[in-house]
Amino acid sequence: LLCFSSIQTKPAATIMASNSSNISSDKRFLIFFDFDETIVDETSDDLVVQAAPGQHLPGWLKDTYQPGRYNEYMQRVLTYLAEQGVTESDMRSIMEKIPATPGMITLFQFLRTRPPQDFEVVLLSDANTFFIESWLRRAGARPLFHRIFSNPATFNKDGRLVMRPFHSHDCARCPSNMCKQVVVRDYVARRTQERGRPYQRVFYVGDGANDFCPALSLGARDVAFPRRDFPMHRLITETHEAMPGEFKAVTVPWVSAEEVVQRLRKLVAE
Repeated sequence: LLCFSSIQTKPAATIMASNSSNISSDKRFLIFFDFDETIVDETSDDLVVQAAPGQHLPGWLKDTYQPGRYNEYMQRVLTYLAEQGVTESDMRSIMEKIPATPGMITLFQFLRTRPPQDFEVVLLSDANTFFIESWLRRAGARPLFHRIFSNPATFNKDGRLVMRPFHSHDCARCPSNMCKQVVVRDYVARRTQERGRPYQRVFYVGDGANDFCPALSLGARDVAFPRRDFPMHRLITETHEAMPGEFKAVTVPWVSAEEVVQRLRKLVAE
């Protein structure tokens, strides 16, 4: 079992309604997490296909995918699954079984046991709120996260999971429904204003190409934690070679999230 504590979770309505104004303003550090292949060791969108007849999608449906329009494609996938009789509990049980990445539960335990003024923890993912909430609750990790930014997904009266795009933006680098850099910049700016001071450091833990874009907005005191040899890590490396100085954050690649814990231990002690 993934659980690392049996903490009561808040009802979904209060989670979705919670905003940054009720986060205490004394936090020293802000840490962002991606979800797919960062917190969990798989891609939740790929795994939900296991609920389909024969555990795969028909070719005609896969052929509708267009680059940069993955969110729209997943909306069609979810419609298809509902038409095939796939239920909310079918999907939830698949999400709950996804393994955590190596060391991730240890990292969560570290963050949970720190003094309350240490870490403000935010999840930023291009998956969807239902997949993420399902996994976090099963793992007992939901109370760790102050905010979750993802594509909103709720079941309609027919039992279909309806997903909507998170926002629209002008970034040419990112898929049409989410630029994580826009979210990071807006969040940091708003929280800095609410708090009346900046964070000592901002951390970003991710793996994918869409995690490179937000990491570009980090400053020289901040730390990017890319999963080693995944697209985010490769893009950082290529940027250092092609445009020295363009990527400012300290880069700490990881294979196990225990390596993230080791670096954070040093930084919080400074």
